[in-house]
Amino acid sequence: MTWLLTGGAGYIGRHVAHQLVAAGERVAVLDDLSTGDRTRLPSEVALIEGSTLDRPALDAALRTHGVHGVLHFAAKKQVGESVERPFHYYRENLTGLQTVLEAATEAGVKRFLLSSSAAVYGMPDVELVSESAPCVPMNPYGETKLAGEWLVAAAGRAYGLSTVSLRYFNVAGSASPELADDGVFNLVPMVFERITAGRAPRIFGADYPTPDGTCVRDFIHVADIASAHVAAARRLAADPPGGTSLVLNIGRGEGVSVREMLDVIGKVTGYDTTGEVTPRRAGDPARVVASAELIRRELGWTARYGVEEMVASAWDGWCARHPEARKS
Repeated sequence: MTWLLTGGAGYIGRHVAHQLVAAGERVAVLDDLSTGDRTRLPSEVALIEGSTLDRPALDAALRTHGVHGVLHFAAKKQVGESVERPFHYYRENLTGLQTVLEAATEAGVKRFLLSSSAAVYGMPDVELVSESAPCVPMNPYGETKLAGEWLVAAAGRAYGLSTVSLRYFNVAGSASPELADDGVFNLVPMVFERITAGRAPRIFGADYPTPDGTCVRDFIHVADIASAHVAAARRLAADPPGGTSLVLNIGRGEGVSVREMLDVIGKVTGYDTTGEVTPRRAGDPARVVASAELIRRELGWTARYGVEEMVASAWDGWCARHPEARKS
């Protein structure tokens, strides 16, 4: 079976590409390389350079490689930027998705997986967030992900696609140093950047109604994210066309506070990670932790890696690019 990964040269996409190839699947990647890196893809993967808004490139990729299923990663994903540039986010994330779906259905593709996000939930007031929780996104990024789920489900009903939407929680780590995240947008790399520059990591608010006053999140290793995609792809391949319509969380079901994560980072790196408390960021919920029960039941998948393993693998990737950062 051949899978087309849109945005497959990015941080999460390339991890999935490596695991799919290792599982014996054929993989092609469509990526505009705005944030992706062609050198980090497996040698067996065909790369088509192009945007999800480029219908001719999509048609050529689907036709040339005889694609059976699409895993759609391509999207803009910075919350703050989405507030400042909502038109850009809706065009890239929704019009891009619609263009991919139109090309795929016209090419006879019957399997489609969407990379979604826990941002669809907004500020849930529950211990564990299940897939049935109300979705009240708080920013244009989350809105585009929720609307994207609706569009995928509607296309599935109308055109007989089997579909899965996977809602990621807080992704961290790397399967190997060369696959590590280049961005400094999530907690772990943000802390790495500050401590290696001799600055205290920021804690955005320490007065939340949590045990230590800092936000609590569900951190998930990117290698676990990738294995969940492989499990979902196998489910899509096994089920008859139109026989699957799933929305699933990918998380560990365990909360880790910001202060607890700083302690782990300090243990792994040897740096002082005493935080500097700054004002809350607008829209940060106190606690967002996944219920991972449905994905276990539907796909037989559970996370394998713990927080220290995530941090250690992320640190190896950081030090591969910044060798001066590692303490002797």
